[in-house]
Amino acid sequence: MSSKSEVLSVLESQKGIYISGEALARKLGISRAAVWKAIGELREEGYRITAVTRKGYLLENASDLLSAEAVRLFLRREPGREIICRKLVSSTNQAAKELALSGAPDGALLLAEEQSEGRGRRGRGFVSPPGAGIYLSALLRPQLLAVDAVLITAAAAVAVCEAVQALCGIDLGIKWVNDLYLGDRKVCGILTEAATDFESGSVEYMVVGIGINFTTRPEDFPEELRTVAGSLFPKGEAPVSRSQLAAEIVNRLEELLPGLPQRRFLAAYRARSILLGERVEVLRGEKREIARAVAIDDDARLVIQKEDNTTEALRSGEISIRRKPV
Repeated sequence: MSSKSEVLSVLESQKGIYISGEALARKLGISRAAVWKAIGELREEGYRITAVTRKGYLLENASDLLSAEAVRLFLRREPGREIICRKLVSSTNQAAKELALSGAPDGALLLAEEQSEGRGRRGRGFVSPPGAGIYLSALLRPQLLAVDAVLITAAAAVAVCEAVQALCGIDLGIKWVNDLYLGDRKVCGILTEAATDFESGSVEYMVVGIGINFTTRPEDFPEELRTVAGSLFPKGEAPVSRSQLAAEIVNRLEELLPGLPQRRFLAAYRARSILLGERVEVLRGEKREIARAVAIDDDARLVIQKEDNTTEALRSGEISIRRKPV
């Protein structure tokens, strides 16, 4: 670990508290000059660090850059895992897939301050302005059949909801299968991609991409999205850092994964569904039909009741709520 990373790790662990340059140097076994140089480099990267004579250095609570050092502080399992934070990527999923192909281990994380080509389902873009969101991809190498991959997406949705509720006090709803809503605004999208062994039907690796609008302002969205997209803290004041929330999402997901075969997360998924009982429009290719969402089955499929009263369990499809006008 570089001196800069070591200094940042200490400052993150004591965020909002002064620590003297002498104490930093002694703790890390480096010179005062090395500490001073590291502080300068961190400031150039955008970290808000206050220096006061005879008090030392303080990483301001308002400083909220994503960093591997900060994420590690809040992980409950394997804090020494591979974590990469980048200023800009085309998409975190694409970068994580490249990591997977290079042999990165299970649990590797890739985060970015900005995505130039953030992606959602069906090739849609995901607006990813710098410094306003959590753009995170986790690399998983589960013992799982490809047909069960949808379970990972559903578990990730529950993990995000539970982490946001625990740290931010905000209750989100789940729109099957991978969108999270605050009221009537989408604030999070989840995109899971997998590489499979065609002979065995098993998953070689999965990349779970999670994009959260954290402090994204209404004006940050394209005009056509401003009535449907939202963020957790549109006014910019958040009680938690992005690094802490990102780590808690990973913690919650990893707690759910061992119980995946038993579907232990599905009760929470169903309880947070915003579709059940609603009249919906189902879009599959060019085909559209009106139905009612009646259940989430044990394979995380959406069960719909059609107008002829027959039912069908969907593995995929585009769903929108069709509420009757008041």
